[in-house]
Amino acid sequence: MNYKFPKDFWWGSASSATQMEGAYNIDGKEQNIWDYWYEIEPEKFHNNIGPYNTSNFYYKYKDDIKLMKDFSHNSFRFSISWSRLINEDQSVNDDAVKFYNDVINTMIEHNVEPFINLFHFDMPMYLQNIGGWENREVVTCYQNFAKKCFELFGDRVKKWFTHNEPIVPVECGYLGHYHYPCVVDFKRAVQVGYHIMLSSSLAIMEYKKLNQGGEIGIIINLTPSYPRSNSDEDLKASNIADLILNRSFLDTSILGEFPGELIEFVKEQNLMPEFTVEDLDAIKNNTVDLLGVNYYQPRRVKTKESKIEEGEPLTPESFFDFYDMPGKKINPHRGWEIYEKGIYDLAINIRDNYKNIPFFISENGMGVEGEEKFKIDGKIEDDYRIEFISEHLKWAHKALEEGCNLKGYHLWTFMDNWSWLNAYKNRYGFIEVDLNNNFKRTPKKSAYWFKEVIENNGF
Repeated sequence: MNYKFPKDFWWGSASSATQMEGAYNIDGKEQNIWDYWYEIEPEKFHNNIGPYNTSNFYYKYKDDIKLMKDFSHNSFRFSISWSRLINEDQSVNDDAVKFYNDVINTMIEHNVEPFINLFHFDMPMYLQNIGGWENREVVTCYQNFAKKCFELFGDRVKKWFTHNEPIVPVECGYLGHYHYPCVVDFKRAVQVGYHIMLSSSLAIMEYKKLNQGGEIGIIINLTPSYPRSNSDEDLKASNIADLILNRSFLDTSILGEFPGELIEFVKEQNLMPEFTVEDLDAIKNNTVDLLGVNYYQPRRVKTKESKIEEGEPLTPESFFDFYDMPGKKINPHRGWEIYEKGIYDLAINIRDNYKNIPFFISENGMGVEGEEKFKIDGKIEDDYRIEFISEHLKWAHKALEEGCNLKGYHLWTFMDNWSWLNAYKNRYGFIEVDLNNNFKRTPKKSAYWFKEVIENNGF
């Protein structure tokens, strides 16, 4: 069967500032939470590899962007490092402006459209020191950062995103020990999530004021919550997982309000954040133009099988259990479930419940540990990645045929990049990065295959 995609489909990949730039303290860049955390606890990071050099894009961006063009990508999403662009005194770092201007202009020269995301987990340390997203003042600082980005780059950049995966700083930083500041406090987590969504709306408001003729959205990791069974208990468990982990961000971004059921839940558990009526108006009146959807694996859920222990901190998992479904398809090199139909299910949900808003798959991909074992004659033969992408694209195509407003597909990631606590443990790129050989780039088999897909606009 032939899978043809619409004309002007966005084919490309995605990364983020901290994960690819390196140059962590070069040309006036200030510390972010990753630089600081690595400095105080390097042992937390896989093989003690921190964010100092990552993939060295800061120095190699011209070659990397040319490589994107050589492999026919028509778009690439990256983020702007807040702590590189904005100094602690809130002035702008001219070296950073020059760097990002150069990246944007090089991309445009090579017909690779820049999609820019503003916040990708990299809170400046000078703002984390006053509470990060817990502090309303930081929301205002973010609003100013966003406005400054639009003023500096918005004449050329026409696709903007306020946040990548807003649940992650909440879940990993305030409900677990995976991101700094590593606290477990559901009430503080709710405040953080609330402020992130407010900051998104205020950035959209600033963008709309400037009339730059582009679009602004948000990128949400939508993980369908599938119940173990159709029993009332399992359905209730999957609904609460969906409310907290998906709809708190999705409804707010597209429909302009937090789901009523979620508000009831938060009140019942005494977790209400501090807010103002003006905030709620800003959220109501500044919804997104388009949506980025990151999809890797499903969330399988069952009813809670054990009582919450006394004194145990409250988290979302106090209300449901994860379900390890027998017989599921697995990526053996990463341990994640592979469920391609998930991409179709979430597309139908967006079509039916979220105004069929224009959206694109902003991340999808397959991490592989020990990928060098698949190297033949100097090239990684990643047939497993080709299969992974093509099977997901088949379901994306079916969603398109059924009227979903799908605009593009970006793989995570273009070249292997550094991953938060996992560093380079799992490789995701089309392009191999050799850390021991001056960050040498070598295209994998999947890069050549994807180039053909783009040139044929299908497969």
